[in-house]
Amino acid sequence: MNIALLTGGLSAEREVSLSSGRGILKALRSLGHNVIVIDPIYGDKRVDEDVIFQDVVSKDYPALEKIKKLQGSNARRMLDCVNSDLFDNIDMAFLGLHGKFGEDGKIQTLLELRGIKYTGSGITASTFAMDKDIAKTVFKENGISTPEWIALKREDEYNIKEFLRIFGKPLVIKPNDEGSTVGLTIASDEKELEKGIKLAFSYSDKILVEKHVKGRELTVSIVDGKAYPVVEIKPKEGFYDYEHKYTKGKTEYVCPAVISAAVSDKAKEIALNAFELSGCDVYARVDFLLTADDELSCLEVNTLPGMTELSLVPMSVRAEGMEFNVLIDTIIKASLKKYV
Repeated sequence: MNIALLTGGLSAEREVSLSSGRGILKALRSLGHNVIVIDPIYGDKRVDEDVIFQDVVSKDYPALEKIKKLQGSNARRMLDCVNSDLFDNIDMAFLGLHGKFGEDGKIQTLLELRGIKYTGSGITASTFAMDKDIAKTVFKENGISTPEWIALKREDEYNIKEFLRIFGKPLVIKPNDEGSTVGLTIASDEKELEKGIKLAFSYSDKILVEKHVKGRELTVSIVDGKAYPVVEIKPKEGFYDYEHKYTKGKTEYVCPAVISAAVSDKAKEIALNAFELSGCDVYARVDFLLTADDELSCLEVNTLPGMTELSLVPMSVRAEGMEFNVLIDTIIKASLKKYV
């Protein structure tokens, strides 16, 4: 097939997306596909893939000034990109994008308007899963445990002491629509909470102040309707932030997780339920916290999970013998089913 691999993009996860793109590109060509690499940041210009992949993942997420610059004048370029001749004669777009403008329904909308088939979930599911406040509300209403939270908009008045009274400490503060823990803070006092709120609002117009649930970090990968082995994420210090996600040696991964069969089965069941409630298609990753009394608390659904060498979906499916090339092929075939 003629496949357009979309990578990079305009989000705070741009560098991670480029890392995912490198692995996906190698697999696609190994599978015999004719691939053009497209980074929407360049609009309708044809850019050599070596230039596109020149950015590398750093241990610190991109500076806010860099993100604002990317998303400012360049947002129009996504429209120019999809509307250009770059997509002429393309059979399918493989989405290697992450975060805003890639995982939130925007690029999916443009591709559908252009009549281009694409991998992964559709517009509604992508938008839904990216909005943590809405997703958590639906989870709670459908019996899926999730950490208690309060959503704040930029114009809202709030009382920091009230948050501490309701949830205790520490507290988790995060942007409502970012991934890879970008803009996330774990605050233990009023000063840290105020600073964390300011940081989260610098990335999003809506943020969550969330009860901190102490527990083991687990994740369940879903591919083509099947839940794969649970992975436990064990950062060697602190919490699983951007640095620990993308720096070799900072985090230990255990797959399959050393948990009881009952907990594993329950995590998979809840993950599939969250996947279906979100309206997801093809593949996703569902993140949990497991408390000391074996209670599972669902954090979020990731509709375009990472495909880097440290990523969790490839790790999970490999535990059942599915190598990376087969995973990419499975995603393509499962995505095509949507258009039959």
